[in-house]
Amino acid sequence: MSDTSRAVALGPYSAAVRRYFAEPAHGGDPDPGAGNVWTAEASEPASGAIIRLSVTTAGRRIRAMRYRVFGCPHLIAALERCCERFEGESLESLAEFDLVELMRALQVPVDKTVRMLLIEDVIRSVCKLAGRPGENETGT
Repeated sequence: MSDTSRAVALGPYSAAVRRYFAEPAHGGDPDPGAGNVWTAEASEPASGAIIRLSVTTAGRRIRAMRYRVFGCPHLIAALERCCERFEGESLESLAEFDLVELMRALQVPVDKTVRMLLIEDVIRSVCKLAGRPGENETGT
């Protein structure tokens, strides 16, 4: 067990954050050739948090979501939960993203809100990119 994993296991994190952090199924890059890929990035310089979210689509359906992140365990767990929630849904379902519900479900402290807003930013950016099919098929 790494020092970071040990700190999360012993630290002030909810069981959900611990689970998502320990078992990140959606981390990494999208599979090449899997469909249209829409990629957006967001960062928060004060904390050093950076998110890159890639959404692979077939038509208007989300086939896969992958992320790269530099941030706290709450941010990693929140991205993992978002990917789990929206994979298989329509692109339009991303409009249902609810930051308050996400923070409540993971018991994210209010002082982490600025970092959590990065997720909202990348989801909105992906929606804007994917809303213009044909203009930039890779979204990047």
